[in-house]
Amino acid sequence: MANALKSPRTKPVEGHVSEEARRAAEVLRAARERQRQVLGMQRENILSQRTSNPGRRSALEAALAQIEAQLQSLG
Repeated sequence: MANALKSPRTKPVEGHVSEEARRAAEVLRAARERQRQVLGMQRENILSQRTSNPGRRSALEAALAQIEAQLQSLG
């Protein structure tokens, strides 16, 4: 009897997106935006650091390049 109460799954009408798909897309969008924010803060942190140590400077440059590549991949 419980099965009789469930509504049958139907294919979405062209041009319409199910509520579940809409929520999933919003969750994904929000996660990407949070990732962009985190990477942006990390980038600002690296840019704010000053050092005369060549080893430290090259490590910061490598980290910055990695962060910028991740930001670019996010779009």
